[in-house]
Amino acid sequence: MELKSHPAGRCPVAHEAVTGAPTGCPVSARAAAFDPFQDAYMEDPAEFVRWAREQEPVFYAPRLGYWVVTRYQTIKDIFRDPVTFSPSIVLERMSPTSDEALQVLKQYGYAMNRTLVNEDEPIHMARRRVLMAPFTPEHLAGHVPMVRELVRKAVDRFIDDGRADLVDQLLWEVPFTVALHFLGIDAEDREKMRRFSIAHTVNAFGRPSPEQQVSIAHTVGQFWQFAGEVLEKMRRTPDGPGWMRYSIRQQKLYPDIVTDSYLHSMMMAIIVAAHETTAFASANAIKLLLQHPTAWRDLCEDPALISPAVEECLRYSGSVASWRRRTTRDVVLDGVPVPAESKLLLVVSSANHDGAHFVDPDLFDIRRENSAEHLTFGFGAHQCLGKNIGRMEMQVMIEELSRRLPHMKLAPQTFEYVHNVSFRGPQHLWVEWDPARNPERRDPSILQRRHPVRIGAPHARDKVRPLVVRAAEPVAEGIVRLRLAATDGRPLPQWAPGAHIDIECGETGLSRQYSLCGPLSDTSEWTVAVQLDPASRGGSAWIHRHATPGTVLRARGPRNHFRLDEQARRLIFVAGGIGITPIMAMAERARALGIPYEIHYSVRCRACLAFERELRELHGERLHLYVSEEGRRNDLAGLLATPDPQARIYACGPQRMLEALERLAAGWPEDALRIEHFSGSAPRLDPSCERPFEVELRNSGLRLEVPADRTLLEVLRASNVDVQSDCEEGLCGSCEVGVLEGEVDHRDSVLGRAERQGHRRMMACCSRARSQRLVLDL
Repeated sequence: MELKSHPAGRCPVAHEAVTGAPTGCPVSARAAAFDPFQDAYMEDPAEFVRWAREQEPVFYAPRLGYWVVTRYQTIKDIFRDPVTFSPSIVLERMSPTSDEALQVLKQYGYAMNRTLVNEDEPIHMARRRVLMAPFTPEHLAGHVPMVRELVRKAVDRFIDDGRADLVDQLLWEVPFTVALHFLGIDAEDREKMRRFSIAHTVNAFGRPSPEQQVSIAHTVGQFWQFAGEVLEKMRRTPDGPGWMRYSIRQQKLYPDIVTDSYLHSMMMAIIVAAHETTAFASANAIKLLLQHPTAWRDLCEDPALISPAVEECLRYSGSVASWRRRTTRDVVLDGVPVPAESKLLLVVSSANHDGAHFVDPDLFDIRRENSAEHLTFGFGAHQCLGKNIGRMEMQVMIEELSRRLPHMKLAPQTFEYVHNVSFRGPQHLWVEWDPARNPERRDPSILQRRHPVRIGAPHARDKVRPLVVRAAEPVAEGIVRLRLAATDGRPLPQWAPGAHIDIECGETGLSRQYSLCGPLSDTSEWTVAVQLDPASRGGSAWIHRHATPGTVLRARGPRNHFRLDEQARRLIFVAGGIGITPIMAMAERARALGIPYEIHYSVRCRACLAFERELRELHGERLHLYVSEEGRRNDLAGLLATPDPQARIYACGPQRMLEALERLAAGWPEDALRIEHFSGSAPRLDPSCERPFEVELRNSGLRLEVPADRTLLEVLRASNVDVQSDCEEGLCGSCEVGVLEGEVDHRDSVLGRAERQGHRRMMACCSRARSQRLVLDL
C-alpha cells in the first residue's frame, strides 16, 4: 500500500495500489464525518470517539487533514518518541490564515517563535533543563499561601449571594492572577491579558471564519506588542520575582539557549498554558464532582481525598482534549500505515477512557488506583512543565468550596464551549446554595481550617474508601471471612484476579494487605479472608477483634501486581494456608476462560482448611488438597520436576514454601513462576552502607544523581517527576518504574525471580542501582 503526503480533504492512500483491503480506503463513513468543532465533542470527547477507540483506533479525518489516534498505549508511545513524532505542529493554526489576517499581524511585528511546547530536540530539552527550577515542588510550595488568599477573597465576594458563576467569579480570575504572579507580571493589566489569551487560544486551536481571523489578528498583534513591553520592563529589574525574570537571569548564563525571541514568545505562550488549562480543568472538575454528589460529599467530609479527586477529574474530564504531532518518517500505528509528514491528532481524552489501561474506565472513582497515569498533561520529554501549579490551584479552590459551601449544587443551565481541538471547559458554571446553611455562620473557625496541599501526584495512601462490614464469619481455625460493602450501598469498582486491598488497622496508621477472594462478577461487595497471626504486630489481631458486622473500615485499592496471564496455555496454582485467597479468584477466571488448570492447596491441619466446600464444588478434580497432620504433603519437587514452557505457576503462601518453589523452578522458563508476598523485606536506608548512582530519564531527558542518603523516589519527586507511592517499604508495588538499561539492586517483596533477573522494573521507594547508572522509562 503506497502512502503519500496529503492535503486536507483528500484520502492519503493510493487506491490503485490497494488489494485485498476490506474497504479499499482507511476513511470509513464515520471517519469522513469526524469533526471536533461541535458541542458534542467539546462536552465529552471520549464518548464522541468511543466508536474509534473500540473499532477504528487510528483513522484519517479528511475534514481536518489529520490522522486521529484514540488508544492509550499508542498515544503514550508517541509521546515517548519526540523525534519520530515531532511536536512542531502543536500551535499550528487549524485553518490557513487569510492574507488579510497575515497583513494585520505583520503590522504589529508579530513574530511568534517556537517555545517549550512545540520545539524539537535537542534545543527543547536544553531549554527545559535551564528553565525548570521554579516549577519543582520545593519552589511551588512557596506559592500556596498566595493562592489560598486569592481563593478566599474571591469566595468571600459571593459566599452570601446563594448563586454564582464560578467561571467568572473564581475559576478564571484566580488561575490568571496566579499566572501573572508566577511570571512576575504586575496585575494592573489583568483584564487586557485575559482578552488577549482568549484570542490567542482561538487563533492557535480554533477554526475562526475569515472575518473573525482579522479581528483576532488585531488582538493577537496587540498581545504580542504588550508582551514585548512587559518584557522590557522586566529587563530593567532583572533581580525581581517571577519566572520571566528568572529566565532573563538564565539568559546571561546561557545566551545561546535562552534567546530574546524565545523570551518574547514564551511571555505569550506561558500565560495561556498556565492560565486557561487550569481554569478549564477546575471548571470541568467542579462540574463533574457536583454531578456525582456522593464523591462531592466524600471529599467534603475527608479533605485528604481532594488530591486523588483532582487526578480522577483530570482523567475523566480533563481540560486538554488532544495534543498534536507530526510524523518525521513512515510509521505503523495500531496496524495502520501512516506516512511521513502526516499530522496526528492524539485524543488524550479518549486514551484516558481506554479500558485496556483503566479498569471500568467510565466509572468516576475518586479513589481510583492508577488515576495519575492519565495523559492529560502529556508524557515524557514534553509533559506539561506547569502540571503541579495546576494541581495545586485546583486543590486549593476545591478545598475552599467544599469547606465553605458543601451544600452547593449545579444550577439548571446549558453548558457552552469555545470550539477548538485542544482546550475544553465550560464558559460558565452556575451553582446555587442556601446562604442560611453556610457552615461558617454556625462555626466561624471553619475559615481558619487548612488541609495540606499535595504538590505532585497524589499519595496512594490518601485514596481511602470507607467500607462497612456486612458479615464476619469464621471459615477455618483462626480465619475470618469479611464481606465488605460501600457505606452508601453503591456498586464497588471492578477488580481483576490477584488484586488486593489495604485495610487500615486501628488509628495508628498501620495497614495490611488482603487479597480479594469473592466472586469476580459481584460488585455489590468485596470479600477478604484474614488469618490471625500469633506474632501479629497489630494487623490481623485488630481485624479479628474489631471487624464485626456494622463496623466501618478504611481501605485503599484495589491494586494488582499479581496479575493472571490470560494467554497462558496451562496454569498451576500453588497455595499454602491463607495464600489460597488470591488463588481462588485466579482459578475462577481460568475456569471461565477454559484454560487447563490445577490447584495444589496445602494446610497444616484439617481445622485450618478454609473454603473446602466452595473449592470442591467449583473445581472438582482440579483441586488437590494436602493436610500435613494427616500425613499428606505437597511434593513440590515432583510437581515441578518437568519444566513446561507453556505453563505458568502462581503461588502464594508461607515464605518457606515460596523460597522452595523459587529454587525448584530454576530450570523453568524465567517468567514461569509468579509469587505474591505479603510481608516486606526492604531494609531501612542506611547512608553509611550505600553509594550514589545516576539515573537518566529516557522520556523526560533528565539526568539525576541519587545520593547515598536519599531514595530514588525522593529524588524523582524533587525533580517534578510523577511517581505514586503508598507503603514505601517495597511491599505494595505502587511506586514501580520501568528500567531500560542497567542492573537493579532489588530490595522489594513484589517482583518475582524472572522480573528481578530481567532488570526491567524496580520499586523506587527502596531499590537502588547495582550498576553505576540506570536508564528509566520516565
